[in-house]
Amino acid sequence: MMQAGRPDVLGATPDESGTNFAIYSAVASGVELCLFDDEGRQTQAIRMPDCDRGVWHGFLPGCQPGQRYGFRVHGPYDPEEGLRCNPAKLLIDPYARELVGDFEWHTAVFDSNADDSAPYMPKCVVRGRFHDALPDGPEIPWAETIFYECNVRGFTMRHPALDEAARGTFDGVRHADVLAHLKALGVTSIELMPVQAFIDEHHLVDKGLRNFWGYNTINFFAPMPRYARGDAVAEFRDMVRAMHDAGLEVIMDVAYNHTGEGGGQGPSISFRGIDNLTYYRMEPDDKSAYVNDTGCGNTIDTDHVRVRQLILDSLDYWATDMGVDGFRFDLASILGRRRDGFSPTHPFLAEISNLSSLRHVKLIAEPWDPGPGGYQLGHFPPRWAEWNDRYRDAVRSFWRGDPGASGPLARRLHGSADLFEASNRSPAASVNFVTAHDGYTLMDLVSYAHKHNDANGENNRDGHSHNLSNNHGVEGQTDDEEINELRRRQRLNMLATLLFSQGTPMLLAGDELGHSQCGNNNAYAQDNETTWLDWSNADAEFTDRVSQLIQLRRETPLLRLPTYLHGTLETEDSTIDIFWCNRHGEPKQDEEWAASRAFSVIVEETMTDGSRRAIAILINGRNQRIRLGLPETHIFRDWRLAFASCRENEAHLTGTALSMPARSIALLFAGAG
Repeated sequence: MMQAGRPDVLGATPDESGTNFAIYSAVASGVELCLFDDEGRQTQAIRMPDCDRGVWHGFLPGCQPGQRYGFRVHGPYDPEEGLRCNPAKLLIDPYARELVGDFEWHTAVFDSNADDSAPYMPKCVVRGRFHDALPDGPEIPWAETIFYECNVRGFTMRHPALDEAARGTFDGVRHADVLAHLKALGVTSIELMPVQAFIDEHHLVDKGLRNFWGYNTINFFAPMPRYARGDAVAEFRDMVRAMHDAGLEVIMDVAYNHTGEGGGQGPSISFRGIDNLTYYRMEPDDKSAYVNDTGCGNTIDTDHVRVRQLILDSLDYWATDMGVDGFRFDLASILGRRRDGFSPTHPFLAEISNLSSLRHVKLIAEPWDPGPGGYQLGHFPPRWAEWNDRYRDAVRSFWRGDPGASGPLARRLHGSADLFEASNRSPAASVNFVTAHDGYTLMDLVSYAHKHNDANGENNRDGHSHNLSNNHGVEGQTDDEEINELRRRQRLNMLATLLFSQGTPMLLAGDELGHSQCGNNNAYAQDNETTWLDWSNADAEFTDRVSQLIQLRRETPLLRLPTYLHGTLETEDSTIDIFWCNRHGEPKQDEEWAASRAFSVIVEETMTDGSRRAIAILINGRNQRIRLGLPETHIFRDWRLAFASCRENEAHLTGTALSMPARSIALLFAGAG
């Protein structure tokens, strides 16, 4: 017999004598707790005995961790009024810590019929409290952070050191050889694409495909079972422990903007059947129609206090119990949307920023969504960093050879002060990237002029057409050595630009290996060798060059300044100056930026003890070799070549001038340190 429980802690909370269950539904007339055996058979259906302010709760004596369960919600069913309670549908507890079993697309999972959906639904699992504390993360300072975006399956499915069972799993990510690669590369913070439980879209299953990226979440607490050998929760924590032991941060990509239940014709999996009008935004004049600011069929309603609490509790859980060091928020503008649009002062953004358990974690916004007024780059609160797509486009455009691209590139090299300085944020707020999961890999960016997404089954209509890419003469792979050499240099040019820029760099996993997706720039449905990194054919020499770039950034404080530099900056320890020069080493004039494709930037620091040091970034975006000079009046004449994207001995430094091949970038040092 179920007893009176506690309404203050939602979800399933066990103790030595039983488990407390609590679920919020303001529209329910009754809620059943359904228990299942390990074979998926329902063994009991128990009415929740109490309801306090919309929280249905009860305590079940003897119920212990490992018990499988779900909910059935009784109440009004009137889709025209946004009411979708149907007790024939087994529903996932929004606070479930673990899910077992697969979701199966069957007519029973839709709430328009009276068929029992339980046989086709994952089951929730009661989880006990953790008895071991995870070690604290390394807390990498923002100025030293280098993100590395990767997918659990894509990163590990073809790694030669892993056995079959470990491939595609959290256990695979923590393998010693995998971690050794990350450490040797020099990145600091591993940004995992979504690992919260998600489902494959119906149209993908019909085509024999499945969701690879993971942005189709159905629960905000449970790790994705597909990424585990057995116990996904324990294996995720083991991975985090191993990452922390290796000195690496774990960043989670989270999609709190929509769920996998889709629009009005989607399945009833959890939120829709529990309390549709609480969890989702509906059109003001039509409660049957979902607001679709996400482009995914529905939009989470962050104006509702219960929804905000759910997400805050989820963030707290992943940070506190699961050891996560930061979050990248997919379509983050949704989190700051009111009915009348985005607001940087939305209380939910403030609540996330001020949550005590998140005080040391990194918060990163993807600062746009497809809805009206959804592009909000530069408008997030002070604690937040943001993905900077203008950086991506400026770098691609310049190295492709587009006219008028030097000025935009200089603004991005400088740290995008035009976007972030007004909100009193440092250059670290700009998460700079050239490639990410959405779009071309770096190899494809220099190998394809057009997208090749036919394998997605959408007649190549999906994916962006504005890629700012260049195939350099041949579409796709080629045996032409001259083209391949230019492509290699262009990849180094863009990565060097990324790592020499002020701001926080992010690399896409596999770019250091030469990974190609054969021109597919929207590989969300390609859970196969298209997206799985081919470690056996990795370009070791290129990987070493990328590692060299990362090491240079790590060892060169002038490449990662804590504040924006305009002219001269006085600090407690030194004076720092910045100079922008044309190809002749003269101060660059405003009118030169429009037509110029060769320039240099010098950052010079004078210490209080009189010692000096400087760096110079020299960029030749022209199609021929040129001689780039540094100022003759400059105090330094002992410049040293630290890096050049061309082959060894192709760049020649003589005094204060560097002879550089066409389309190349170089870094020079001078002075002490």
